[in-house]
Amino acid sequence: MAGRAARRGGDDSRCPACRAPILRQLVGTVAALTVTAELRPLTPDEQAAARTPNRLIWCLYRAGPHTPPRLRWTGPSHPAQCPHPHVTDHHCPGPTPAEPDPLTLF
Repeated sequence: MAGRAARRGGDDSRCPACRAPILRQLVGTVAALTVTAELRPLTPDEQAAARTPNRLIWCLYRAGPHTPPRLRWTGPSHPAQCPHPHVTDHHCPGPTPAEPDPLTLF
């Protein structure tokens, strides 16, 4: 049976390439976006540096201690002093290079 996160459109997992912790979720109700967000909370300075037209900042909201996290828009109507952690879209740097096998160097 699928877990609650899967039924609600969220998947707390790791990026298959770089293994960073991510949350993949549909955000919105009418014209929903599929968002893959990094789970590392950002400071306000990090948010300002990371935000671009193609890289958004998301509010990681929890309705209660036993509910899964939900991503919410951080648009103009989002409170400036929001108490929840903010995260950004995941931009994968690719797989981390593995150590070369010493036997294949010869």
